[in-house]
Amino acid sequence: MPVQTVITSQRVPVKIWTDDVDERSKAQLTNLASLPFIHHHVAAMPDVHLGIGATIGSVIATHKVIIPAAVGVDLGCGMVAARLSITANDLDEKGLQKVFDQITRDVPAGRGQHPDDRVLTDAARPFEPGLKALTYRHPQLLKAFGKFSKWMNQMGTLGGGNHFIELCLDELDGVWVMLHSGSRGIGNAIADYFIHLARQDMERWMIQLPDRDLAYFPEGAEHFADYVEAVQWAQDYAMQNRQSMLDLALAALARHLPPFVVTSEVVNCHHNYVAREAHYGANVWVTRKGAIRAREGDLGIVPGSMGTRSYIVRGKGNPESFCSSAHGAGRRMSRTAAEKLFTEADLAQQTRGVICRKDKGVLDEIPGAYKSIDEVMANQSDLTEIVHTLKQVVCVKG
Repeated sequence: MPVQTVITSQRVPVKIWTDDVDERSKAQLTNLASLPFIHHHVAAMPDVHLGIGATIGSVIATHKVIIPAAVGVDLGCGMVAARLSITANDLDEKGLQKVFDQITRDVPAGRGQHPDDRVLTDAARPFEPGLKALTYRHPQLLKAFGKFSKWMNQMGTLGGGNHFIELCLDELDGVWVMLHSGSRGIGNAIADYFIHLARQDMERWMIQLPDRDLAYFPEGAEHFADYVEAVQWAQDYAMQNRQSMLDLALAALARHLPPFVVTSEVVNCHHNYVAREAHYGANVWVTRKGAIRAREGDLGIVPGSMGTRSYIVRGKGNPESFCSSAHGAGRRMSRTAAEKLFTEADLAQQTRGVICRKDKGVLDEIPGAYKSIDEVMANQSDLTEIVHTLKQVVCVKG
């Protein structure tokens, strides 16, 4: 479907691919559209919901400026999925339970990290020179890292919240591995540090903003180049983190499932990042805060919640969305609200048929806390086409 909601009260319009958007999110989008450096319009995907400063599910094109809080704190967060050569006929409940247990043992989740004797050194070591160069120029970052000083131990770890590793079946009963994670604690520390610097710059320059979390770095300013370098470092780290976890998950599967190989269908994409792109006749910075790139032919991943379908999609290159797509179902309610509204019995019912945790510790991730992924996909039919429909049979939550 085309754009369903347009807000025109600011200097540029806001185009929203849904009419299911709350007033606080609309206010955030309006604040963004009022900024003098926003290019052409603000795009909001059908999974749009409240964020910090900038709305999650927004695509923001800016002239010679980047807003660190809009890029977010989980720099480079995204998805990877790989199709395997086996099918549903090769799976049974006993084997799937073993897969769940093995992945849980092999991939640290939450605040966990690999012990010193199991660090993925070959994957992490190439990132050391870039981080050393950054901390040489910003020694305060060493203090900001704190407990994340063992950042190498977090390579190949899942994290918490809505991060997950899943085993899924597609529409032809083909088996897929799919996971969601980002740059872990080190990316979060880098983001927080530069967000704080941007706020300080705004105060020093006496720039008034509709929201302090829209503090920005202009090109040529003291911290701009270092921020771009730091973000690129974190985005590359996040990409490798997903690849390392995929390798660990495949090794876990190989221990308990019939022999298989990975087919040529592998998708690895960010959905919290910034990149230099050309749109509407200008070279601009494009921030996708909870959105994936969907140029014509681009493959992407749009996951549902832990009990619903997910989709492998191909972009249509719609210029109105700055060639972007939704990144998932999008939360309908806060984690606190979900924990108050739902019970463990609700969680068990909504994740029936999926081998996963069904305890209070993941109640905030219950499918009922999310928007309908099928409605999201229907609302963005002019942004992507569906290539594969996936349904999980195993879900390991962060």
